[in-house]
Amino acid sequence: MADRSLRGMRLGAQSLQTEEGVTFSPRVSHTYLCAACGRETVLIFSAEAEAPDEWECKHCSQVATRLVDSKPVVVDHSDEKIPRTPWDMLLERRTLPELEELLEERLTFLRARRGQQKIGA
Repeated sequence: MADRSLRGMRLGAQSLQTEEGVTFSPRVSHTYLCAACGRETVLIFSAEAEAPDEWECKHCSQVATRLVDSKPVVVDHSDEKIPRTPWDMLLERRTLPELEELLEERLTFLRARRGQQKIGA
């Protein structure tokens, strides 16, 4: 029975496809330098793709900058929006004296309501 056993392939271990007739797209490599740890990372992109100026360093997870002619690219962050907190948005609608007045009104209402509640079973 051992002579007649079926032999199979492990799933995903080997591909039955060949690279015959396959043309790979052109590639280009870009080097990124991390200012935090000083290590360089080389990444390969498609020649048609636009390489980002910044990439996460695979060693320390800080921001690495792309090198062009062995010099880091200057990245302009002036057009990035600063995230606003709910407090910032509230201050756009109200002033501090208005907020203090609203707080005092609400506290007065809550204190009055607490005094009116019956102590029940």
